[in-house]
Amino acid sequence: MALSYVVWRSGTLNPDAILFSASVFAAELFGIGTMLLLLHMCWRLPDRKAPPPPPGLTVDVFITTYNEPVDVVRRTLLAAVGMKYPHMTWLLDDGDREEMRALAQRLGCLYLGRSENTDAKAGNLNNGLKYGTGSIVALFDADHAPHKRFLLETLGYFRDSQVAFVQTPQEFYNLDSYQHRVTRRKRNLWTEQSLFFNIIQRGKDYWNAAFFCGSCAVLRRRALDEIGGFATGSVTEDLHTSLRLHEKGYESVYHPHPLAYGIAVIDVAEYMRQRLRWGQGAMQVWRRERLLSNTNLTLPQRLNYFSSIITYFDGWQRAIFYTVPAFALLSGKLPINITVLEFLLIFLPYLAVTFWTFGVITRGHSHLFLGEEYNFARFAVFCQSTLAFFRRRLRFVVSAKKRNPSPSTLAPLYPQIFILLLSAVAIPVGIFVHYRSGNLALDALIANIFWCGLVMSIAFSLLRFTRVNARHRRQEYRFSIPTCALIKLEGHSEKLVTVEDLSAQGFSFHGDLSGPVESGKKLTGYLHVPSGPMPFRGWIRSIRQAPTDSRRIAATYGCEFEALPEEVVKQLEAFLHGNDLQWHFLRISDHTHKLLRPNGPDALEESKGALFANVGHWQCCTYSRPVELTLREFQGVVSSAGVGPDEDRKMVLMQEVPEGTSVMITVGGSDDTQELFGEVTEDGRVETADGPVYLYTLQNVRSMTTWKRSSA
Repeated sequence: MALSYVVWRSGTLNPDAILFSASVFAAELFGIGTMLLLLHMCWRLPDRKAPPPPPGLTVDVFITTYNEPVDVVRRTLLAAVGMKYPHMTWLLDDGDREEMRALAQRLGCLYLGRSENTDAKAGNLNNGLKYGTGSIVALFDADHAPHKRFLLETLGYFRDSQVAFVQTPQEFYNLDSYQHRVTRRKRNLWTEQSLFFNIIQRGKDYWNAAFFCGSCAVLRRRALDEIGGFATGSVTEDLHTSLRLHEKGYESVYHPHPLAYGIAVIDVAEYMRQRLRWGQGAMQVWRRERLLSNTNLTLPQRLNYFSSIITYFDGWQRAIFYTVPAFALLSGKLPINITVLEFLLIFLPYLAVTFWTFGVITRGHSHLFLGEEYNFARFAVFCQSTLAFFRRRLRFVVSAKKRNPSPSTLAPLYPQIFILLLSAVAIPVGIFVHYRSGNLALDALIANIFWCGLVMSIAFSLLRFTRVNARHRRQEYRFSIPTCALIKLEGHSEKLVTVEDLSAQGFSFHGDLSGPVESGKKLTGYLHVPSGPMPFRGWIRSIRQAPTDSRRIAATYGCEFEALPEEVVKQLEAFLHGNDLQWHFLRISDHTHKLLRPNGPDALEESKGALFANVGHWQCCTYSRPVELTLREFQGVVSSAGVGPDEDRKMVLMQEVPEGTSVMITVGGSDDTQELFGEVTEDGRVETADGPVYLYTLQNVRSMTTWKRSSA
């Protein structure tokens, strides 16, 4: 269809506006070319299964930092030190900061500082290679906390002596970032990088062209030594290093399962800055490495690298498409020399098939409107980044890991605002031109007004999301992980409450506190985490009353921790970071098209939220085993799914319970409680660095009254 369309379209150019007409046609040809490259990359997706790690490997774990906060680096170091498989953890500090040296010493890591910052991150890593002696090097950015099984699931690929590196997806835990879109009602998550890490990298892997992404990767030291270490001379040392390793004939592996969790770009300014750096680095690599004529790469590898680099020219294509309708309305000229109706009869079926093809080849990970919204957001920085092809020196900029305390502005979106205003002005002017001179036919007027309206709707949606994102003022992300806590407020008795979200700075909880509570009230208590009760002290900082018709809770209380001892902080952060527990509790999927989800070898594991599907909300509970002579009470959370007591419930516990065990449960932490009896069956467990979290189904649920009657 594309071939037929191109042949037909080449005969519709408007000779009266040949430059305008040719520019639009060139933009269409670019789109067809990039679609063909995408089809080539992603037609086949390998199904990788990690082989067991070989014994006896020596592993250096490098964590790079420059100006990141201490608490961010500490979480990554804690997770890295806790990884299974013998290794040495190094903190490579380009900031040469005394607080980082002290942190590494406290956590049992090796410290290597640098003050000259030559060659930025690549230079920092090469400095680490001078001192590290491991045959394998694992790399993490300062914010990427690895899962404790990271090395166990990646080192096995190095049984093949030709494998130079193993890359894993870069997953991000802060779901309120600028690149995340979460629809809680539909339980759906879409991220701007989902397509790349779920599909494109897997497709590249088939052609031995997956590339190193700078973090969450493992590399063979011998291969790095052969190319002189990490590539310098560009601001994307990862892409550049990958290419040089492939030039040497080495193989790469993309392990498609997330094993580390970091911080995604927080706001619009950081998003634009990061995408600009990536694009500029891609241009530098293209200029230095002669991609298309590089005979040291296979033809599929050249096409795969070229596809990734030419992506940034998409900004010029989008700029043309966003301004075409406004130019037509303002000038009265069209890019075609046939009627709009004739054009649409051919164009619309072709467009529909193109969208369908894109949806199929991306296996349900594309999102038509949100994808176009991000295309619109970054088109200007993509255009700017391509100009780096002519620049030799660029500055490496580290993405911020904390929110800017000052309110964000829309300054990074001035080009988008200009397109919005241009389209808004063009519509009344186009109507005036139509009735005054008749240059535009009525069908052309209507079509271009509709096109302008579509561009404006995308612009409004982007600006609205940017303003909503800027309202997030918390410096620490709150994990949506429910657990329970035993708290004691001044003037109140001890209460078991349900914790709704949690961070190293505080949490929110709900429960019947039996009386009025004012903001600022002190409280103490124990938070239940896998390694045992975690003591804390803090204050009530906010009270959010529930609607009067709410049957779930009366109020939600926000608590801020008093300064926690370091051992307690380590316990809490080991529970929160370096795992995907939050995904399961949120019960969200990262597929956007149900009809396009693949089966067979192209399918990854089921939605990460499958373990906790259909649970309603969570309530704190205590449980005990009636068969024990000495009854011990444990705490957990239980689902509210089902109205009556005779329906199965989900339970999340920090202790393991044998399959088939009968338990007595008291749901809720107030006088208005519900007593149940049932048998537990295990559904799964999620590993955290602090210990496993267990999921059970409570079956044969009966009220205690019914159970006592039947027992008697």
